[in-house]
Amino acid sequence: MNLEDLSINTIRMLAVDAVQRANSGHPGMPMGAAAMAYVLWTRFLKHNPANPAWPNRDRFILSAGHGSMLLYSLLHLSGYDLSLEDLRNFRQWDSRTPGHPENHLTPGVEVTTGPLGQGISNAVGFAIAEAHLAARFNRPGYPMVNHYTYVIASDGDLMEGVASEACSLAGHLGLGRLIVLYDDNHISIDGPTDLAFTEDRLGRFAAYGWHIQSVSDGNDTGAVAEAIERARRAEDKPSIIAVRTHIGFGSPHKQDSADAHGAPLGEEEVRLTKQNLGWPEEPTFHIPDEVLDHFHKAVERGREAEDAWVELFTDYERKFPDMAGLWRQMWSADLPEGWEEAVPDLSGQDLATRSASGKVLNALAPVLPRLLGGSADLAPSNNTLIDGEDNFSREDRLGRNFHFGVREHGMAAIANGIALHGALHPYVATFLIFSDYMKPAIRLSSLSRAKVTFIFTHDSIGLGEDGPTHQPVEQLAGLRAIPGLVDIRPADAAETAEAWKIAVRSEGPVALILTRQKIRSIDRTGRQAASEIARGAYILAETGYDQRAIVLASGSEVAPALEAMGILEGKGIHVRVVNVASFALFERQDRAYRDSVLPPEINARVAVEAASTFGWDRYVGSEGRVIGIDRFGSSAPGPVNMDRFGFTAENIAKTVEELLEQDGVR
Repeated sequence: MNLEDLSINTIRMLAVDAVQRANSGHPGMPMGAAAMAYVLWTRFLKHNPANPAWPNRDRFILSAGHGSMLLYSLLHLSGYDLSLEDLRNFRQWDSRTPGHPENHLTPGVEVTTGPLGQGISNAVGFAIAEAHLAARFNRPGYPMVNHYTYVIASDGDLMEGVASEACSLAGHLGLGRLIVLYDDNHISIDGPTDLAFTEDRLGRFAAYGWHIQSVSDGNDTGAVAEAIERARRAEDKPSIIAVRTHIGFGSPHKQDSADAHGAPLGEEEVRLTKQNLGWPEEPTFHIPDEVLDHFHKAVERGREAEDAWVELFTDYERKFPDMAGLWRQMWSADLPEGWEEAVPDLSGQDLATRSASGKVLNALAPVLPRLLGGSADLAPSNNTLIDGEDNFSREDRLGRNFHFGVREHGMAAIANGIALHGALHPYVATFLIFSDYMKPAIRLSSLSRAKVTFIFTHDSIGLGEDGPTHQPVEQLAGLRAIPGLVDIRPADAAETAEAWKIAVRSEGPVALILTRQKIRSIDRTGRQAASEIARGAYILAETGYDQRAIVLASGSEVAPALEAMGILEGKGIHVRVVNVASFALFERQDRAYRDSVLPPEINARVAVEAASTFGWDRYVGSEGRVIGIDRFGSSAPGPVNMDRFGFTAENIAKTVEELLEQDGVR
């Protein structure tokens, strides 16, 4: 067996052994795609296993994340900090080789993939980031940003709607450094793909504006290499190469069968497969020395490539010191000194919080060059255009304003890719109701720890006449349920400015929940500053020293809660108003602080929020009440809706009185 075949079979058998040992996993895809992955990783991929974070590396994304052992095998063989023992612990508790790749867990994994369609969509974001940064930093003779984004995608990836959204935009933008190897194995979990997927896939991508090719034999490494070379020369459009592979290649009884997709081959079939491919049955996880030596050449190649780049950057820094300084700033986790001073003081301004957000965004953009983004065809409504900046386009890669079109899901997935590429902080926007279209990508933002700011406007029934199709009810509760996502629903313009500060400082995703309607500025005379929203919840106001009840509110409902406090004070009832701007941030505070805001001895609690009541029980307890919405909204003017649904000072005060009477406190 020659070295090439020996190397490819090593990849296959590592996957087979790991899945068999774990007694779960997906052996078929790595077995079928091993040859094209081998070609990509040994002949084309520019990377440094000793420094997975080198900025100018090529990015490799395994969109077909179920075939994770393909990636883990390549990482181990190429010299990344991923041991053979890590491969043996595939899919086990606390291992670095989970069932689907996780970017923050395994060195060399660029993005968290597995939910199909997400990885290829992330890749569009990576390609956008590369194009923007190249336009910003490259100078004649100094290609500081000069890398490709490579993807291995499956039939399932191409079936998912999010991939269609993202790939359509990629073609429109002419992202020539995006190259997709399509693992065209004709098999899905249910059986042959022609059960549900008979369209002309390459024809579809041609219509998107992609460069298309096909390779009839995925084991023909020469043909695969030639196709990749041609794709690299197609500089004005992204490329997809349909590579005809065979799932479970080498398995006598399971090749080209759905049985090879998502289950171990079984001990007997593993034995027969090894016999068929001329592979030793023992030991398991066998790696021939010559194969390891061959793959480990990536370490030296990577070191040389990075050293050459560092040398070039040193010269670049001498010739273009300002640009080099900007480079260091954008790639650093540190924020520019004095950036907070650019945030406008919006105290006393009666604004819709979407309008306040737009003011802050435009104040921050000049001092935060890494900040860029856009909207899903709602920029004027979301207030997300950066004044004085161009649109990112095929002709202008320097633009910081993005027009994603009506592609909410694709937009969010692309933003994840931009963020995970490095050096850029993307924001994306739409109406809160349409966060439903984005939820899978938002979840992966959090799981991936991607620094994306999600701007969701039109946050309640207060948006008015558009009616229940556009009035969010359950969306806020759903976002709050995502682990790691920071939700912030500011109560006025001043808090919106503080919310943006939190988003800029955050290491992960933040969702800003903003109003369409104008809301009154909170009078903070003798009260806590707007910056207290960094704690998630804080005591905004209280009367007397013996509060009998607590009113909790967020966003636009804080103002009527304060009015209700005044009504109750006039009746001799002392209450505390707590602004709960962020569940996530409040839960991060220690118990002592949370108890100081919500004293356990005060059971009379009323929460007020123009959204689903789901989730508020954690703060009001079993004896409290929630003024919320557990039905769909209504098409009517915003103020009418707020009144009819009970979000008035009078109803809040009445509810507090009823609760106190019920408890015999009054």
